[in-house]
Amino acid sequence: MTTSTKAHGNGTGLARYTFRLRVSSTARRLLIAEWARCRWVWNECVARSKKAHRDGEKCGPARLDRMLTGARATTPWLAGGSSVPQQQIVRDFGMARARALKDIKDRLPQTRSAGMPRLKKKHEADPTLNYTRRGFRLRGGRLHLAGGIVLTVVWSRDLPDQPTSVRVYRDGLGHWYASFVVPTVVQPLPETGAAIGVDWGVRETATTTSDAHDLSHAGHGKKAQVKLCRYDRMMARRKPAKGQAASKRYREAKKWRAKTYAKIARQRQDAARKWAKKVVRDHDVIAVEDFRPKFLARTTMARKAADAAIGSAKRALIEMGHKHGRDVRLVHPAHTTMDCARCGARAKHALPLSERTYSCTACGAVSPRDKNSARVMLVRAGMNPAGVEGARPPGAPLRKAA
Repeated sequence: MTTSTKAHGNGTGLARYTFRLRVSSTARRLLIAEWARCRWVWNECVARSKKAHRDGEKCGPARLDRMLTGARATTPWLAGGSSVPQQQIVRDFGMARARALKDIKDRLPQTRSAGMPRLKKKHEADPTLNYTRRGFRLRGGRLHLAGGIVLTVVWSRDLPDQPTSVRVYRDGLGHWYASFVVPTVVQPLPETGAAIGVDWGVRETATTTSDAHDLSHAGHGKKAQVKLCRYDRMMARRKPAKGQAASKRYREAKKWRAKTYAKIARQRQDAARKWAKKVVRDHDVIAVEDFRPKFLARTTMARKAADAAIGSAKRALIEMGHKHGRDVRLVHPAHTTMDCARCGARAKHALPLSERTYSCTACGAVSPRDKNSARVMLVRAGMNPAGVEGARPPGAPLRKAA
């Protein structure tokens, strides 16, 4: 199944195709051993980075590369594995550290990458191995990794082109997957001449300027709450004492709980992708609120906001727009509930969440609060007639989805 697509200006893009793997006991042992080496490299990068920070020194990619080269030359156990995933884990650490430093500089503690990279513990971090083109081959429908690891891929569809990289990982349920990155060509859809604005919310996951394209709150998590509570009680009763190993029945209850959460995630993703395909098929330009819902986790709406899966729907819409060559524009979310979509006037005070109707004191326009916000997205994206005052807040330039 395709998990993500990123388009480029030349009409090509990168798509990620994920397939289930059938892993033999020998291949599983080799993968775990390879992950142990990569985890050691990651933890060594964390330690070197912390030491350099304390000493006031720089710890760039070149220094970490030299560290890996020296460690492989002096450690036979490390040199016994492939250098490709070890080099990639160094690259991943460098990218994670750069994102963390940028977030700290921009003062964005609410972002997912806030904080410096941490140690990967043996019994907590799931294996993830990244291989570039020179580290894997596809022969006879099987995946051959560097180091003599052979994996059977459960092909659900053919790859459109030769993959440039692959990520082999294990999820929380113990299932192994291979995620291939493949260059693809944008698949344009017929032009419709229509534009749509999308506003994210909790009562409805997405409210748009078109009533036919609103995304209602399905509540998949709420529907499974009875089953999840039952598994939580089973785990609480069977919880092992400190220092003791978990019992078989405790591990079974934990596995059932994880399976239920995985099913909920698949349901949310499926609903989001179907809705995104409908929106992209019917509109040429899509103005999307650049909303980051993580801050809702600290509010009283945390559970409902998480069940709405706004981030998943937003990601699916952007990826689907890139895949089919649509113009997806991210709109700054500041004051979208205070601005009038008709005249551009801004209210003096923010509307409380209980107030679901927007009334403009300047022009007298009255409309549902979320519908007004969706129209504001179109105004700020330039899809309404020019000359609307207050359409874009100062210092909040419009940008296209990356």
